[in-house]
Amino acid sequence: QVQLVESGGRLVQAGDSLRLSCAASGRSFSGYAMGWFRQAPGKGRDFVAGISRSGSSTDYADSVNGRFTISTDNAKNTVYLQMNNLKPDDTAVYSCAAVLTAFTRIYKKAGDYRYWGQGTQVTVSS
Repeated sequence: QVQLVESGGRLVQAGDSLRLSCAASGRSFSGYAMGWFRQAPGKGRDFVAGISRSGSSTDYADSVNGRFTISTDNAKNTVYLQMNNLKPDDTAVYSCAAVLTAFTRIYKKAGDYRYWGQGTQVTVSS
């Protein structure tokens, strides 16, 4: 069992930067592929960024590619989402997710993930 707790969400202005954290507890981080998803009001949950279990591969949604960076700190059992040049369209609840896997791949579908955090609100004002 893995428990995920996100933090770092807040109200910012367009153009600002923000770093989200997702701390995992319960068992070792290793062996898990991680992902960040977001859900805006009235919309579905969308893939934002993913990182493979080894941390060697990352992937991003087209809408955030070049602005967001996903990374992990295995010593701290934490995955981060660095968000730069934020836009009002980035406003959403951001959730991290984890899946235990033997494969070095990135999972982009919400249904692929086993464990989820409660989410953290990011609001970007224009």
